[in-house]
Amino acid sequence: MTEIDAKTDALVPAWLNLPDIAEKLDVEVTRVRQLVKEGQLIAVRRGENRVLMVPADFIGEGKVVKGLAGTLTLLRDDGFSDEEMLEWLFTPDPTLPGTPAQALRENRGTEVKRRAQALAV
Repeated sequence: MTEIDAKTDALVPAWLNLPDIAEKLDVEVTRVRQLVKEGQLIAVRRGENRVLMVPADFIGEGKVVKGLAGTLTLLRDDGFSDEEMLEWLFTPDPTLPGTPAQALRENRGTEVKRRAQALAV
């Protein structure tokens, strides 16, 4: 868990705190913390109270967006920090189109993973 700079923070359209995510996933907050610990979600400290928050785009209909965990693993294996992963996921890519996070939400994860793998080359 890390703090992010204003530039990266501004890329992410909406954030959710851990209790909100637990409610959306219908699980306990401890399970959400476990997902963060396991690297299936990225949580960063934001705001005056430094509350742990996760990008809202990472949560779909009652579950973590399909393909997110695998994409995060690929980026982490490429040496990306949490902040760099957020920047990559939320920076518009005209060839997708949209952002990689948006593509994951739209079930276009194969192309996102392909691009994440290409970063390692």
